[in-house]
Amino acid sequence: MQEKLLHLLNHSYSPYSKFRVAAIVVTKDGQEFNGVNVENASYGATICAERVAITNAIAKGIKKEEFEKLYVMCDSDKIGTCCFICRQVISEFFDKEKEIVMMNPKGETLIKKVSELCPYPFTEENL
Repeated sequence: MQEKLLHLLNHSYSPYSKFRVAAIVVTKDGQEFNGVNVENASYGATICAERVAITNAIAKGIKKEEFEKLYVMCDSDKIGTCCFICRQVISEFFDKEKEIVMMNPKGETLIKKVSELCPYPFTEENL
């Protein structure tokens, strides 16, 4: 997965921050859906790689019950973690026991369950 993420980093559109991010959603049957961060001069219109990968899967007909794992790589020596908007979206589509694998280009990894990344998600129970 590391090589795929490294390749995807090249597709990132990040002219403002120069902080490239790539993500791959993997479904239970092994399908993969890619995402990269896409920045905008109006920073609020920027979308993170994790949400691009998730919405790519949804647009292709994948149901939330089919989401198995998410891989994320930031173009940094440090291992970047998902922002809190992404954590909320992740908690909507991934079971709380599923793993999110965050890594840097050197292959160093940090693996967390969704419940660890987002221990108090906003859910339909909060509506």
